[in-house]
Amino acid sequence: MSDAVPPFDLDFVRGQFPAFDEPSLDGWAFFENAGGSYACRQTVDRLHAFYTKTKVQPYAPYPASTEGGRQMDDAYIRLAGVLNVGSDEVHIGPSTSQNTYVLAHSFRSIWADGDEIIVTNQDHEANTGVWRRLADTGIAVKEWKIDPETGVLDPALLESLITERTKLVAFPHCSNIIAHDNPVAAICSTLRARGIVSVVDGVSAAPHGLPDVHALGADIYLFSAYKTWGPHQGVMTVRRSVCDSLTNQSHYFNDDSIRTRLIPAGPDHAQVAAMNGVVDYIDALHEAHFDDGAMPNERGQRVHDLIRAREIALLTPLLEFLESRNDVRVLGPTNPEVRLPTVALLSGRDPHDVARDLVEHKVMAGAGNFYGLRAIEGVGIPSDPGVLRVSFVHYTAPEEVEQLITALDAAL
Repeated sequence: MSDAVPPFDLDFVRGQFPAFDEPSLDGWAFFENAGGSYACRQTVDRLHAFYTKTKVQPYAPYPASTEGGRQMDDAYIRLAGVLNVGSDEVHIGPSTSQNTYVLAHSFRSIWADGDEIIVTNQDHEANTGVWRRLADTGIAVKEWKIDPETGVLDPALLESLITERTKLVAFPHCSNIIAHDNPVAAICSTLRARGIVSVVDGVSAAPHGLPDVHALGADIYLFSAYKTWGPHQGVMTVRRSVCDSLTNQSHYFNDDSIRTRLIPAGPDHAQVAAMNGVVDYIDALHEAHFDDGAMPNERGQRVHDLIRAREIALLTPLLEFLESRNDVRVLGPTNPEVRLPTVALLSGRDPHDVARDLVEHKVMAGAGNFYGLRAIEGVGIPSDPGVLRVSFVHYTAPEEVEQLITALDAAL
């Protein structure tokens, strides 16, 4: 992360989100962002405009259709620029869960019985369950286990699982329970040197700044747009050489269509076009905080670093408060430099009761397993009732963090 991070303009940022102008949400502190962020104004405006002006079948010769198709094309190109990948490497589907399901089917068709893949028990079920099911089809599935005390993945253990038949490793950039910022670039470099495909679940990391996927070295990187201030879509980048090796999962006549061969349902035209809103917002953040222009990937990384510095500052007092108590266990690291701002915790009370008590303080948070059952159980906690989870992003105000701390102090 760059040292030259400018002061964060919270008023500008919150002015980009209609939720902060909504009377019914006034006074409420939103700490369930890991389940879905507020949509930025740019996304909302893009959706409204598409449904109003261009909600027709795209790519026909008449003006409304041509414009709709142009907006969809722009979304792929502009998003690719921020992520630092080719525009033909961006795929937008209905959800990350659906995207991984399609990927698993496509990969299975090019593997032989007895080939091996590695998954973790730190993942959200979307990036582990679909791969594990391939065991029923003749693929050997190995598990890279988290440390039962810390919840962290040890890269040395991964090395011990790799053999000459290992084809793919699926792991998270950041768990939605443990929240450790895993060393993705180092892991992907190791895998590429061995000719092994890396599938990185970035759903819990991307809301804290879209990554430079090229720098990470991930063959496949997945995230959910509705958690990155956008529409309800799943985004994945697939290295072109990897995509070309996979079998078409769409209609037979789409085999040569790079944007549809891994999206069998076809694109949601309006929501694909609305992905421009996410890039519009990143550009607006860059313009508000940096004086000079830059290429899209540099703008993306500057905004990433701006967001990351802001969130570390917000996360620090929360972790310090939780560490000061002897009746709370925080899952994962308590160093804000290596943790993203999703905090799952266990106390002596039922987490669902605690979540209900937080409502009295106008704090929105959740309890349960959050599809991270394996991670919760991996650190010795029953997945039912699970944990209390509080999560935020860069638009959270310091006063809201204090509101959360006060509420937790009363509820725990």
